[in-house]
Amino acid sequence: MTATPSGASNGTIVLIHGLWMTPLSWEKWTDRFRTKGYDVIAPAWPGLDRAVADLRRDPSSIAGVGLEEVIDHYVEIIRGLDEAPVIMGHSFGGAITQVLLDRGLGRAGVAIDSAPVKGVLPLPYSTLKAAWPVLGNPTNKNKAIALTPRQFRYGFTNTMTEEESAAVYERYHVPAPARVMFQGAFANFNAHAVTKINFSNEHRAPLLFIAGEADHITPPKVNKANWRLYRKSSAVTHYREFPGRSHFIVGQNGWEEVADHALAWAANQTER
Repeated sequence: MTATPSGASNGTIVLIHGLWMTPLSWEKWTDRFRTKGYDVIAPAWPGLDRAVADLRRDPSSIAGVGLEEVIDHYVEIIRGLDEAPVIMGHSFGGAITQVLLDRGLGRAGVAIDSAPVKGVLPLPYSTLKAAWPVLGNPTNKNKAIALTPRQFRYGFTNTMTEEESAAVYERYHVPAPARVMFQGAFANFNAHAVTKINFSNEHRAPLLFIAGEADHITPPKVNKANWRLYRKSSAVTHYREFPGRSHFIVGQNGWEEVADHALAWAANQTER
């Protein structure tokens, strides 16, 4: 992915959002990467290809959506591209990125504040607290669940002031399909979990984990445990932690440093 003549592309990047967000959460990254000469697509999860206000008003289109549907959706999109892309995913998008790379898709992958895949064992208190609005009630499984502004601030924007967090909540937050959260949370008890990874896969594309030091939903402890599972493979697997970053690492102050590091790392891997 080196510099190309004017009008040519440096390559394709696919951005995958996570729970309680839509592709709008990537707006800054999309613009930045395009100005650097990349083709960028940020497809919505099934049922989430609507405006934030519409999804808040009527989230029925996402109630009951599961990880299988979401992953199959991205598999179809990526296989339909003219070239293998760099895949970058945030939160559950990070877990999806890992699954896609394990299936042989993508030239490189970046998992940012990644939700854990099957086999990751640490369950910090902050993770459980952030997920409890969904997991605390088993009847939520086939519903779309929204966070309150207070819950959102604890999970996503804990490094921001209340006013800053409220602005982020208003612009980006949408209800999330609870089934995805339940599937992720109980993956270690399911032999056929959709987030099952072959950590010994020698043929997958390079993978970078990016963690936020102040993240409540997926603290560095979780991301490091996920990263270490790949030691069984000789495929490239790197880890980078950014101090002072919350789960809203893709949008909080300093997001440019994170985006530029992800892009530079991917470019370096794909030039080899």
